[in-house]
Amino acid sequence: MGHGNANGGNPLKGEKGRVKVSSQLPDLFEPMQLRDLQIRNRAWLPPMDTYSCVNQDGTPTNFHYQHYVSRALGGFGVVIAEATAVNPQGRISPCDLGIWNDRQASAWQGIVTDIKAAGAQPFIQLNHSGRKGSSGCAPTGHINATVPASEGGWQPLAPSPIAYGDMDTPAELSRMEISTIVADFRSAAMRAVKAGFEGIEIHAAHGYLLSEFLDPLTNHRKDEYGGRLSGRMRALIEVTDAVREVIPAGMPLLVRVSATDWADGGWGLEETVKTAKVLKEHGVDLIDVSTGGIVPGVTIPAGPNYQVPFSFQVRSKALIPTTAVGLITKAKQANKIIRKGQADAVEIGRAGLRDPYWPLRAAHKLGMDKADIPYPDPYRRGAYGTNR
Repeated sequence: MGHGNANGGNPLKGEKGRVKVSSQLPDLFEPMQLRDLQIRNRAWLPPMDTYSCVNQDGTPTNFHYQHYVSRALGGFGVVIAEATAVNPQGRISPCDLGIWNDRQASAWQGIVTDIKAAGAQPFIQLNHSGRKGSSGCAPTGHINATVPASEGGWQPLAPSPIAYGDMDTPAELSRMEISTIVADFRSAAMRAVKAGFEGIEIHAAHGYLLSEFLDPLTNHRKDEYGGRLSGRMRALIEVTDAVREVIPAGMPLLVRVSATDWADGGWGLEETVKTAKVLKEHGVDLIDVSTGGIVPGVTIPAGPNYQVPFSFQVRSKALIPTTAVGLITKAKQANKIIRKGQADAVEIGRAGLRDPYWPLRAAHKLGMDKADIPYPDPYRRGAYGTNR
């Protein structure tokens, strides 16, 4: 049933996990190949919710165009669009993006076209919010609470009827409803391909639906979707297979995971590695390694590189490419992560919000030749280091 991996054998070679293409480039700016896709560097923009669909219809706006295209102009290798719902109930909040209809997919086309024109590769993260659905956003209020149906909210859904914090208790999904959601992921992936995206990421982290299935703290089911890890993994594998079957063979497929939920008795690194190995057999090309978000009230030891060891463990034990994310803010810091083989790419999140041109600045700080830095031609005369 597995779909294999199209990276051409073991993608992790040597002590540091890869072979440098050019001694002239910093490790962070070495090109990267995933299936048929050539990526210009290893500094990626991670999916970060902006909660900016002001019409609450899931359709991207001029804000999303400016947000994503500016980061592509700023030199990122991959721009991953934020959690995009596969159906209306799969939104995290009423202000979330969606790709459950053709109008939404069409609205993405101009954004995607100009991301590519700027030299970056556009990916999209497909998501179902699960028990965290119908959360508040700035225009609706009810922050960290459930938006009432009378104000545009809806009944959240989950593997088991266990509430997240003080939010409403979700309804337990039936087998038929699970099958429908799998089909929604498939349809969303087809629309994403039609819109021009070059890669798909399945969101199975941060306490949304697919990570709720994985985690024993949120999945108390007694049927084939619960119990042992193989059962709790079932929904994610069904979604993975459904997506892989409808996207081009040369298109990369990523899965984002929380390597730990930082809670006693919950999801951890060992289960993450086992799941990554199975996902690799089903045609997944890279694991986007994050942590947390599954259960509230935990202590997370956040600090520079705090999630990098998880990326390294998944990479080295599952023998699959990974990304690292989490308080990676400095050029030398990011370059060292790649050089040491701790990840194949780094995701620059909050620092990328502060500075859309973070990769251009980082390339200059790492001593990269001005001619090799991915400046847009109209900006090249203002390159870092220019005296006037």
